[in-house]
Amino acid sequence: MQPMTTTIGKIQLKDKVFRPYLSEEIIFSAVAEMAEKMNNELRDKNPLFIVVLNGSFMFASDLFKQINLEAEISFIKIASYQGMRSTGQVVTSIGMEQDLHGRDLIIVEDIVDTGLTLHWLKSNLESRGAKSVEILTMLRKPEAAKVEVDVKYVGFDIPTDFVIGYGLDFDEKYRNLDFIGVLAKHVYA
Repeated sequence: MQPMTTTIGKIQLKDKVFRPYLSEEIIFSAVAEMAEKMNNELRDKNPLFIVVLNGSFMFASDLFKQINLEAEISFIKIASYQGMRSTGQVVTSIGMEQDLHGRDLIIVEDIVDTGLTLHWLKSNLESRGAKSVEILTMLRKPEAAKVEVDVKYVGFDIPTDFVIGYGLDFDEKYRNLDFIGVLAKHVYA
């Protein structure tokens, strides 16, 4: 991996320049707020959190530490991205073998943009007999939506710009950043 170089206000990753967008403190505050809301709303349920890998792993870890419910967590790996663009095709790499009949499910996603992946996933889980399927995401790009997906818990609505960090990648790299950076449209030396 090429090293990340920084100067005030910008981050150089490969041939792209990113600028800080959401700090670690702002992210943690949003995660705590979402966890508190779910702890109240789901208090009488035994939800199964289904984490969409790879991008959601940091978010899910921070969130699940703050969930004070009798809850379970499982993981699924699906993708519709290649590089910086959505392919529009959902590919399942690792599926779920659990019995979902009668379960309250919470899909944990890092980012919702076109909605195609979540639309497919939610339909798939509902067809397996889930009692309910709700969606939780750290980031949502409302302007990028191609299909309507009801997202119950949203950390931040953001523009359609490409973002990295806090689990989000650029060619499978830079997921380990503790903040979220946005692709800079104009960078001046």
